[in-house]
Amino acid sequence: MWEYIEERVRKCAEYIVTTGCTVRACSAHFSISKSTVHKDVTERLLYIDEDLYEQVRRVLNFNLSERHIRGGIATQKKYNQKSEK
Repeated sequence: MWEYIEERVRKCAEYIVTTGCTVRACSAHFSISKSTVHKDVTERLLYIDEDLYEQVRRVLNFNLSERHIRGGIATQKKYNQKSEK
């Protein structure tokens, strides 16, 4: 694997582990696509660093389990802002 890809994969993975952010937030932070971040941390990282992969997997699974709650909060916030206008 090319060196710059490995470096990007490690940076994304470490950012996700330290902040607990989502793939979308990580992609916005590094200005790369969500697809690239997802492929980096779910496929490429396994061959680079297995321990880091497990840590990222835990964060991603937690985010996945909370996804429906976050969506509900966002919808509630959206409608509250509309009613204030």
